[in-house]
Amino acid sequence: MTEVGRQSGVHATGTARARSLKFSTDGIPAANRVELWTIHNAKALIALDIRTMDDSPLTAAEINLHFPSIKLAQVRGSAQVIERNEPYIRKHPTEVIGVFFALKGEAFFYYPGGFETLRPGQAVIYDADQPYMRGFHRGVEEMVLTIPRDDYLALSGGKPLLRPVVVDFHEAGPANRHMLALARLVRDALAEGMGAGATGGTPLDSGAVESTSLELLRLLVAGRGGGTPEGYLAAAKCFIEDHLGDPGLCPAQVADAVGISERHLTRVFAEAGEPPAAYVMRRRLERARAILADGSERTTPIAALASRCGFSSQAYFARVFKARFGTTPLKARREACSEGLVLPAHDPLLGGTFNPQGIGSEGG
Repeated sequence: MTEVGRQSGVHATGTARARSLKFSTDGIPAANRVELWTIHNAKALIALDIRTMDDSPLTAAEINLHFPSIKLAQVRGSAQVIERNEPYIRKHPTEVIGVFFALKGEAFFYYPGGFETLRPGQAVIYDADQPYMRGFHRGVEEMVLTIPRDDYLALSGGKPLLRPVVVDFHEAGPANRHMLALARLVRDALAEGMGAGATGGTPLDSGAVESTSLELLRLLVAGRGGGTPEGYLAAAKCFIEDHLGDPGLCPAQVADAVGISERHLTRVFAEAGEPPAAYVMRRRLERARAILADGSERTTPIAALASRCGFSSQAYFARVFKARFGTTPLKARREACSEGLVLPAHDPLLGGTFNPQGIGSEGG
């Protein structure tokens, strides 16, 4: 079914709402695809001069979420070139900063005075009203976040963005961890927002998504010490998810990963109402319970499961599991099986590895 600019409301838990839109070239005559793709992007994301790279018909799909300030998008398409040169910018100003998360395929990025080759696992931050050309010779698969320029300047302390900033968010380092946390937030918001809009399921907390996105972006652009507790907390939780299986995971390691002191990290978690060690324990136990309810894990020994969740002792794992959930791990598994509760083999909270097809947890 072709969906061109189809809209549906996604309710937030507060007063704000996120508006969803969809586009697909499926069912559209080949001769009209580029024109309608261009119209959709101008309406839903960023106005672009779009051209195909050969005579093959364009294939493209996009989902969008519009928040009061930011916009999110998931974009897929065949080989194409997009451009915003000076005449086009004068005709179609956007007043936004874009963050583009490459998920699949290499792309070239030309801008005044420079050139970048972007690989999967890289993100680029750029002012959409500065001239640029991007090309995707093997097709495009990416996520996009846009923020009004005035809001960006408030985050950066008034420092304008004159050149693209490229961040390898699949590698180690505080800035990369912050970008990885932002990429995960964007991915999860798109999945949850579109799912809630389609099924009437759990509503998307639009206020939390927008606020946390802005604070993670602040960590990236404001420089060391310019972040807020909300941003550091989101980055720390992202790192913790990746390392729940490490029995040596400690607050000092988390603090170093997100670029703050251990004392600062402790204050950040205290403001959120849960000490770092307690949060790690809770997440390990929640992960263990999810694995126990996963039908594909029915034959996994409890000891192996405990080790995967960061417990070096099966006896200790069984003791703290029962203290939290009121039952033993083995009984929890049996109850889940008898009730027919079978979770998917991959859950976003269970981790994985970063790959071009999606953003899972990072192992390093």
